[in-house]
Formats: sequence, structure tokens, C-alpha cells
Amino acid sequence: MSGQRVCVLDFEEEARKVLPKSVYDYYRSGADEQNTLADNVAAFKRWNLVPRVLRDVSSVDLSVSVLGEKLSMPLGVAATAMQRMAHPEGETATARACKAAGTGMMLSSWATSTIEEVMSAMKASSGDGGVLWLQLYIFKDRELTLSLVHRAEKAGYKAIFVTVDTPYLGKRLDDVRNRFKISPHLSMSNFSTASLAFSERNYGNNSGLAVYVAKAIDPTLCWDDIAWLKKHTHLPVIVKGVLNGEDAVQAVNYGVNGILVSNHGGRQLDGIPATLDVLEEVVRAVQGRCDVYLDGGVRRGTDILKALAMGAKAVFIGRPVLWGLACQGEQGVTELLELLKEELRLAMALSGCRSVSEVSRSLVKRAEFTSMM
Repeated sequence: MSGQRVCVLDFEEEARKVLPKSVYDYYRSGADEQNTLADNVAAFKRWNLVPRVLRDVSSVDLSVSVLGEKLSMPLGVAATAMQRMAHPEGETATARACKAAGTGMMLSSWATSTIEEVMSAMKASSGDGGVLWLQLYIFKDRELTLSLVHRAEKAGYKAIFVTVDTPYLGKRLDDVRNRFKISPHLSMSNFSTASLAFSERNYGNNSGLAVYVAKAIDPTLCWDDIAWLKKHTHLPVIVKGVLNGEDAVQAVNYGVNGILVSNHGGRQLDGIPATLDVLEEVVRAVQGRCDVYLDGGVRRGTDILKALAMGAKAVFIGRPVLWGLACQGEQGVTELLELLKEELRLAMALSGCRSVSEVSRSLVKRAEFTSMM
């Protein structure tokens, strides 16, 4: 450990120093000019908190129910691929940290640990909480797709987050320059078929992942495929990647159990809105018919609070978890989650909120208007 880590930025700076350049670039980078990547973070600065005072905040309850499961806080871990590039224990270390923190983790379809390994790690670790959800890509091979779903059901996962914004991979310039490919000693552990193995090959002038996605992911995906997925699983289905009210209404009409407002961390189409900027549009369109979640740009407890005030039931973080993992494995992720938990607790107390149910839209105002009050 290089020094005391007191904010998410400290974790990233330490991770940058210890990770191989191509791995750090893969985790950190966004698409094209990375405008959306930067705007996800900047969007939170466009909103101010307007606290209430004299509210007796001697006790602050952060707990929430997400998809029927109680979490210690409205913050979970988003799906991030190939975590063993950050630390030898990868996704299993993250799962143990989530259980210790009493929160949930989305396991990427592109994990470097199997569905079963990650559940075993979570079950075997100490702590009272911990929930696992599967992030799913719908592959051209539909039987393979369903095999992942059924393995998750059997292992005890609690929901399926289906990514809907990746018919093709966005152009990530750093990955192209680095000709990114998975470390030779690792693999996408949930696949055994050669057609879905992303491994050491000559990919020419593109990134290995872009070639892999073109071969494996189904670009014909449409709303009927959400109905197909729901028909083949008893688990809740959440669509990940909705950014406007029209698609939110479609999602509800197709019976989804939740919507994750996400732009894939700015890694797909550059020049699209920050997730916080479209959150309220999606919440209004849904009209309470399903829960709405958010990821993208969350770096501090006040960010979480602002997203909750604007209608998110919970938020998810991706890159910060990878920085914690790179710094110190399970302990690093646990430390990071506890840091954000305590930042949120303090932000809620200083805003006069004694529970998540007391967080309301009146708590936030656009920054440019606040000075006119």
C-alpha cells in the first residue's frame, strides 16, 4: 500500500501505478474521444445538494431492498469483465468483499471466474449479506446463452441484467493501439467452446475484444428477445443500457423487472448523454411500474445521494471496484465499498436524511439555479 487512500481517486492513482499499461488502459478508457466517459463524472457537478437542518440525524439507515433482496446500502457492484487481470483472485475476491459489505455484485458474462466459483466464494466468506446477479450478453448461440442463465439459477443468483447496448463493440482507441487481448494465462471461464474463447491470436490492427464481439454477440437483438429471455427464466430480468423515455416505456411494456440507466461507462457510443442527465426522463416514463437504477460516473457518496434524489433506487460502480481490486484484492474492494458507504452516510446526515426513504427530489437543484435562491 503506497499511502492512505481517502477517496476513490487515490485508489485509481495507485492502481495506475501497479497495473500493466494495456490492462489499465482497457479498464479506464472510453470510446473514441471519451467525451461521454468524462461527462458521466462531470454531470454530478451540475447538481447541488440543498440540505435540511435540525432533523436529528444521530442514526442514519442506509439499507434498501433491491429486487427483493435487502442490501446494507443503495450501492452495488456493476459488471466489469476479466477481473483476474487486476488481481489473481479477481471476481471471487470482489464477491467476498461484497458479502462483507452487505451488498450485491453483478457478475460479467466475460468473467475470468466461473458462475459457480464466484457463488462458492461468496457463500464461504464471512458476513451476513451478499447477493449475486448475472450480467448477460445474448449470444448468437442461444443455447449457450440459456446455459449461462440456467447455471446462474442453479447456483443461486437472484436476477439477470441483460446488456442491450452492445450489438457491436464501441471503438476504444487505447485498446486498438495496444492491440488489447486477455492475458495469456487467463480465459473467459464460463465458455469452453472454441468459437467463444477470447484468447491469444493475431487480431491484426484491431483489439481482440472487438473481433470477439463481432463473432459472438448477436446484432439482431430486438425487444422480442427480451420476451424470449423472460420466458426461459424465473429470475427477474433487468435491461441494462436504456437512455431515454421511449425505450423505458418499451421495456416496461415487455415486462422487465427493472431498468439500469447505463451508457456502458462511456465505452460504446461517444457523444451520448451522461447517465445522470437522462435519469429523470426514464423515471418519469416508467411511472413507478419498475425500479430504475443507474451506473456511470459515481465516484463519491454525494454522487450516490444525488442519483437517489433524482429517482434511482440504487446505483452501481464499475471502475472504482477494479481500482480497489488492483490495489489490494479483496481487502482493497472492501475498503473502497466501506469508504463510499461512509461517504454516503455522512452526506445523508448532513442533508438531513435519516433513511433512504427520506431522500426526495427537493434535495437537489441544478447548480446554475442554486445561486438565485
